[in-house]
Amino acid sequence: MAEPPVPILMYHAVATDPNDATRVLSVSPEGFARQMEVIGESGLTPVRTADLAARWREGRPLPERPVLITFDDGYEGVHRHALPVLAKHGFPATVFVSTGWIRGAYDTGGGLDTMLDWDQVRELAAADVEIGGHTHTHPELDQLDDGALRHELIHSREIVTDELGTAPASLAYPYGYSSRRVREAVRETGYGQALAVNNGLARRSQGPYALTRLTVRRSTTAEEFERLVQGRAIARDFARDRALTKGYALVRRARQVRRKVSRSRV
Repeated sequence: MAEPPVPILMYHAVATDPNDATRVLSVSPEGFARQMEVIGESGLTPVRTADLAARWREGRPLPERPVLITFDDGYEGVHRHALPVLAKHGFPATVFVSTGWIRGAYDTGGGLDTMLDWDQVRELAAADVEIGGHTHTHPELDQLDDGALRHELIHSREIVTDELGTAPASLAYPYGYSSRRVREAVRETGYGQALAVNNGLARRSQGPYALTRLTVRRSTTAEEFERLVQGRAIARDFARDRALTKGYALVRRARQVRRKVSRSRV
């Protein structure tokens, strides 16, 4: 019998009044609380990213009806609003931090809204939240040259290690973009697994460096969320996203061609 796929939920900001830059990919605190109740009532078992990947890598069975709860970027509302709800249910989660967006000594000022500080990141880590990497300045990794790519991966990993005392095991690609070259660099940097987007269910066959996730946004209805965690009607619910992704892929491919031409003329 084939192993069932796993829904990996991708959140960003959890905020009552998000700014324009984060509104679409945010959820309200009340909405997040209701969604966690759905997970609890549905008999799903939340696991951390590193735990899922380790079980698949080692051939160990998954827990009953697994689901992953992940957050990208490192918004302050994850600590303020999401953490108490996760603690109430006893749910583990994963937060992928862009180290140059976290408030503190390494802050580049690029954060899109109020971000976590390092004390809050440490409190999350102490509360069964896996802290993963999300690069330093949140670039499209497949658009970088080799030197810039490795700097983004290595510098951010070193910062998390220095701040928390342990190296991050998992990474999420900014914007979900990767390539064979990027995935190889991620592996060589020391990450054991990495998450994309693609708005599909995760499967062992995708390999540890291209696991897909499902976007949860402010417009996600209660019915849509139930379908996500049950793995139903995924293609239909994300049909518009996939059309937009195909269009933008052509734009990005043209950019890469122009960069290669420019470098060849130097």
